[in-house]
Order: sequence, then structure tokens, then C-alpha cells
Amino acid sequence: MTKSNRPARRRVTFLLEDEPGKVVAVAGSFNEWLPDKQLVDKNGDGIYTGMMMLEPGVYEYKFVVNGEWRLDDRNPNFKPNDVGSLNSVLVVEEK
Repeated sequence: MTKSNRPARRRVTFLLEDEPGKVVAVAGSFNEWLPDKQLVDKNGDGIYTGMMMLEPGVYEYKFVVNGEWRLDDRNPNFKPNDVGSLNSVLVVEEK
């Protein structure tokens, strides 16, 4: 596919509410499960956000909070994974 034929990427915002002062990242099938996308608590109130541009598709992901892998409590969509726990599921629609 040439670049002009690729579906337009969509802005996706990840949000996690927790205690202030934690190290929060998101990892998933969109970044080979590397917890390198940091979420930021801009106001110091425990609301961590981060934005990514993703092509339309279905992705699995988890938050990593101080090294602990967690589901997205705000997302009711999840599925079992290969290690016996669950992953959150994100569907990015085409425009």
C-alpha cells in the first residue's frame, strides 16, 4: 500500500485515574507491548493522560502503573490473553 492509500490515523487518548505521583505507561499490540508510552499527570491530581495516533483496527492494551500491569477500568471491552489474564480491547474506527 502506498502512503496515500493507507487509512488515516486517528487520535486516541488514554486516561487512567489513580493516586498522584505514580509512573504510568500504556503498552499494547500497537507498540509491541513495550511500556514506553508514558502518561502524564499534568495537574498532579492523579489523572494520567497520553495521546497516540493509531490506524483503524482492533488493538489490545494494558496500563503499567509502577511496574504493575492493569486493565483499563474505564473500558468495558476486554478479552483473555495467552498468559491467563485479560487485556483491554480498543477499536479504532475509520473516519
